[in-house]
Amino acid sequence: MATDRHHGFESHEEECLLLVSDFAAGLMEALSQPFRLRFFAEGKAIQHTPDFLLVTESGLFLIDVRPAERIKPEDALKFAAASATALSAGWRYGVVVGWHQHVWTNIDALSAERRPLPDVLGMQGQLREAAAQKPLPYGELVEHCRIPSIGRAHAIHLLWHHHLGVDLSVPLGDASLVRLAPQQHQELGR
Repeated sequence: MATDRHHGFESHEEECLLLVSDFAAGLMEALSQPFRLRFFAEGKAIQHTPDFLLVTESGLFLIDVRPAERIKPEDALKFAAASATALSAGWRYGVVVGWHQHVWTNIDALSAERRPLPDVLGMQGQLREAAAQKPLPYGELVEHCRIPSIGRAHAIHLLWHHHLGVDLSVPLGDASLVRLAPQQHQELGR
């Protein structure tokens, strides 16, 4: 993760949130179960521990993760209390109830190449140069590399690190259009 630390999670859904946040949210820090809320409602004491407080480049997000089919009526009150707490602190709040399958599949595939990847064969430069000309389908882009099979790993690495961009609202495949990220155009002098 961007925090260079391991983070605790209690479910696969929470693991998915952390990985998606690491990729898409400009994650700087993730705090698991950051605090316990205690409040009174309908004459009784209620407690709720939100799942994560995410510190991102665009602000703080308090998050609860609960699959939609596991949300009980009493959870609405707990989520409302967490939302009010976040609002009073100037944070954003959300409840993650699930992912479209292709979103999780895409992020999982990209995360496979998130670690440092030595580029002794210069594949990343070849990919950037090809993508700088015009958006190309992923399968065609990697064919611009001297060794396309190795180019695939480097293309995924560049996608994870936002040096290349692709529409991830649909499944990632050889037909997916890949473009050079705007800041990369500046570095290449285009």
